[in-house]
Amino acid sequence: MTVIDDFAARLDEAARTRTPCAQLSAERDISLEDAYAVQRALVELRLGRGERDFGVKLGFTSRAKAVQMGVDDVIVGRLTSGMVFADGDELDLAAFVHPRAEPEVAFRLGRDIAEGEIPGTEAVEAVAPAIEVIDSRYRDFRFSLADVVADNTSAAAVVLGPWRRLDADLGNRGVLLEVDGRLAGAGSTAAILGDPLRALTAAARMAHQHGIPLPAGTVLLAGAATAAVALQAGTQVCATVSGLGRARFSVTDQGGSDD
Repeated sequence: MTVIDDFAARLDEAARTRTPCAQLSAERDISLEDAYAVQRALVELRLGRGERDFGVKLGFTSRAKAVQMGVDDVIVGRLTSGMVFADGDELDLAAFVHPRAEPEVAFRLGRDIAEGEIPGTEAVEAVAPAIEVIDSRYRDFRFSLADVVADNTSAAAVVLGPWRRLDADLGNRGVLLEVDGRLAGAGSTAAILGDPLRALTAAARMAHQHGIPLPAGTVLLAGAATAAVALQAGTQVCATVSGLGRARFSVTDQGGSDD
């Protein structure tokens, strides 16, 4: 087993058993290229168990978060069918390590994006409000840039609201994140690269750089519009994007987790 495969297996085991593991960077220096190789191997393990490619997600699209992590570019992760939940679904807290929710804008591609292409809005078939559940598999939710890339950018789940045609400007829409009807976060779509439509170009560039195909039907999570909120059992979470609608889910704890 190669180091890449070993690291992927550790992260996969951590996710499947809901047991956090040590940061990979604590054991050895990992280049960003190696981190993406671990990510590919990690996703292949999920696909090998019958899941399907569903989409991609961007990380560090917020300038404040990028500065905090000391990076000057976005990162890309992958979504699989096993991560996807419908609007109004229940999410079991026991299925995660230490999950957090953040409101996002989701795009669905209406056609294949060719390698090297810079797609415009004509490539978007539909847009929707969404909630991403991030869940770092590392102890104490602490990681380096390479660690988080290897861990598939903390991708864990996504709840998609209703899809609609992209027929209006998305550059400065109000975004609310509510827990049990109480405001937990407020922001603007402008926090997503200044305009979430810029995520199309960024995602295409990063996906092609790292060998991730973007066929028609691919769902793209553009990035978070507010800070993430830790999930607790027995709560209702709702994200609203002005003009797009809302996405919702409830949190259960079928496994009796103490996190």
